[in-house]
Amino acid sequence: MKVGDQLPPERELAEHFGVSRTAVREAVKALRQKGLVEVQPGRGTFITNGTSQAMRHSLGLMIKIGQADGASNLVEVREIFEPEIAALAATRADEEDIAALREAVTAMDAALEDADAFVEADLDFHLALAEATQNALVPTLIDSIVDLLREQRKRIALVEGGLQRGQFHHKRVLDAIIRHDPEAAREAMRAHLQQVRQDSEVSTAPTGAD
Repeated sequence: MKVGDQLPPERELAEHFGVSRTAVREAVKALRQKGLVEVQPGRGTFITNGTSQAMRHSLGLMIKIGQADGASNLVEVREIFEPEIAALAATRADEEDIAALREAVTAMDAALEDADAFVEADLDFHLALAEATQNALVPTLIDSIVDLLREQRKRIALVEGGLQRGQFHHKRVLDAIIRHDPEAAREAMRAHLQQVRQDSEVSTAPTGAD
């Protein structure tokens, strides 16, 4: 590809390479950080001339550095943003957004015995939810902490029944989005994050703790 060319959509790239949309998003982020591509909200991702871009601060790095309670901080950040993301998505989601959410839920159903596959589909679900807000900044906010989200989900996968509990709440969120019910979506996400907090506390408890 040459300077000025537009990259294909995330879904098309994911299908072409046989990877999750999360993997595609992270690859594009790495290219962007190197100044090789430029994301233009509402238009797409374009090849640049390689000129260094302004350094972007990573929320993930900020939370990781020197903070032993990073897991708790991550849940707090999610509790601030994600219920409102879900509510906005319920108001604005179109058929393509709902299809992406359904696809992620179906993938999670098929991966309840495969934690790694479940985690990637789980990330796809939350990113699709962010995209359904139709606000270009929201996916960027979620994307900035995606590495932390992956680590958190992998820990929860080690808690007995953690994946099944998470999937129960995902389906409640999806149902509210399909019905375009913002209040139900908000409450379903709050319940999901309460479950995440509880399972995270179990996953990080010292060995032998009650």
